[in-house]
Amino acid sequence: MKICEIFTSIQGESSYVGMPCTFVRLTGCNLSCVYCDTEYAKKGGMDLTEDEIIQEVSLVGVHLIEITGGEPLLQSDVLHLIERLLNEGYDVIVETNGSLPIGQIDRRATVLLDIKTPGSGMWEEMDLTNLEYLKLNDEVKFVVVDRSDYDWAKKFIEKYHLDARCRVLMSPAFGKVEPSELSRWMIEDRMPARLNLQMHKYIFGPDKEGV
Repeated sequence: MKICEIFTSIQGESSYVGMPCTFVRLTGCNLSCVYCDTEYAKKGGMDLTEDEIIQEVSLVGVHLIEITGGEPLLQSDVLHLIERLLNEGYDVIVETNGSLPIGQIDRRATVLLDIKTPGSGMWEEMDLTNLEYLKLNDEVKFVVVDRSDYDWAKKFIEKYHLDARCRVLMSPAFGKVEPSELSRWMIEDRMPARLNLQMHKYIFGPDKEGV
């Protein structure tokens, strides 16, 4: 597999926020979101075998693993890597951009599925059949760039009854929507979702890589 980086940090998003986590970031992405903060993951990287990845992860000794990108599902070998990590006792999060099918991901993994809003510029690329495969412990994330994005996400959640299917996360696009503003909207609407800040950006800085 082509790996951009493997590093250990504090989980900055999802219901696992604040927990030590080892990230396996795969190279390559098929989308170009307007707020992308991992452009560097689209090219380059190093070729590692599954055994080499497992060895590096095991040396760290952290139980929580996130498979991310880029877009990890572009590389089909990642499916066996996920299965093997689960078999070896790791808790595995798979973060995916919502444009590729998730049905073949091992059901024991937690899927963190982006639903791209119109403001991302990538809404037309979404594979909505993925909603059929969501489990209660999976998470759907909306990154909103303005109030119209928020209203769109609210209607989407209601239309597909997402809060009954899985956990729902609402994220302010960093530098575009203030967390206090998104919080106020969510409180006013009694939104059945969790405010999802990118905690690592507040801890380490918004431009630092490998955190």
